[in-house]
Amino acid sequence: MLTDAQIILRLLLTVTLSGLIGLERQLHKRTAGLRTHILVALGSCLIMLTSLYVFDIYKEIAKLDPARIAAGVITGIGFLGAGTIIRDREGVRGLTTAASLWVVAGIGLAVGCGFNKAAIYATVLAVIVLFFLRFAEGLIFFENKERQPKK
Repeated sequence: MLTDAQIILRLLLTVTLSGLIGLERQLHKRTAGLRTHILVALGSCLIMLTSLYVFDIYKEIAKLDPARIAAGVITGIGFLGAGTIIRDREGVRGLTTAASLWVVAGIGLAVGCGFNKAAIYATVLAVIVLFFLRFAEGLIFFENKERQPKK
């Protein structure tokens, strides 16, 4: 059974890690920003903690799999992510935001079950992808636009 301190630490770590990713989305004025990312991850963490708690309570009474509830979270996040994707004349927008919501759900689940190192590594990698690859894409695609012949 987890102590209150362990529970609070996991919830706070989830808020911190998902907040880093949500901050990037907020800075780029995306519909799902800081608060949305934190709430998705916090909810995922809480669901994972609940799953572990239920497993601990009933482990002697019935055969339970704590991962089954986590699988439901991932399915549910798919629907939330789909709501951030918008198709218009220029193409499809919102895919990165949908993907970042899916990642923070995974981070919340990881922290919830105590897999903190993986959650921290995933957060660092997600922030690198969101912040720094945006810059690299800008350089690469901006250079390509300059080299193309004008119509």
